[in-house]
Amino acid sequence: MKQPYIEFRNRSGFGDIINNYFLFLKYNFKHYSMLYLRYNAISIVLTIVAAYLLVTGFMGLASRDFRFGMGNNLDTESYFFAGAIILFLIIFVTSLINYSFSSSYIAQYVKTGGQIESKSIWKQIIKNIGNIILLIIVGALIYVAYLIISLMISFIPFLGFIAQYGMSFTLSAIFGLTFMSMFSKNKGFSDAISEGFNFTFANFLKVIGYGLVIGILNLMITALILSIPGFIIGIYTYFSVESNADLVGSTFTTLVFTFGFAIFILSFIYAQALSQIAFGVLYYNLFELKHNTFLQEKINQIGINE
Repeated sequence: MKQPYIEFRNRSGFGDIINNYFLFLKYNFKHYSMLYLRYNAISIVLTIVAAYLLVTGFMGLASRDFRFGMGNNLDTESYFFAGAIILFLIIFVTSLINYSFSSSYIAQYVKTGGQIESKSIWKQIIKNIGNIILLIIVGALIYVAYLIISLMISFIPFLGFIAQYGMSFTLSAIFGLTFMSMFSKNKGFSDAISEGFNFTFANFLKVIGYGLVIGILNLMITALILSIPGFIIGIYTYFSVESNADLVGSTFTTLVFTFGFAIFILSFIYAQALSQIAFGVLYYNLFELKHNTFLQEKINQIGINE
């Protein structure tokens, strides 16, 4: 059955924008998630591998008597650090893929009236690959500056904490809206990031408030995803401790914690992808508020029909 199309290009209020986001998820969650899994299949496998290395290394460090295979001693520290490095790279690359994928998905959704094709998304990502790479470089520099400033203000009680979160939401909004500018209006890097900054600071309270609400709601979605594996791992750990089972040296325990940790990481990466969907919904609202193009098109169409 064809799902109803949700129009984002309206001069909507704060509550209506959030409502549009959840209406979009209601009707398109399955289709979006299936495409998401296709685009991130390799990342998911690598995340499981990295989680295995981290869990194996951590358990080996905890026991200092970890053995694998035919009783060969392994340098568990190398497993732990290798897993941490691989996981960092995977999260970094996957986050960029998700920014691009979610932005392209929303742009194609609006452009085609909800008739999205996977090939169109991939073509649009390839088309903007140069701008994406440039944004990665600039974003990395800005993020380093953010870390330095965060470290400096972290010593300020309460106000430092508020300022850190304010900067975090601001940066997320800037990059989220910049990616949408690239994919929805086919703008180059300089024009896109300029529009991202402009939309963010011209509507600062609205953007920060929206990011905060969506962040909390997506965190609740993540908690629901994690509740089942978390419950299983909790019960398994409890009864293993009660029965004095060897958690550290058990292969089954390693697998349980590996998949549990992998699901934990993947769920937060997925929540980040959903956050970009939310910023896509916000982008069209802010663009319409500033330029009023969609409303003008509808008015012109009424004149033509008459």
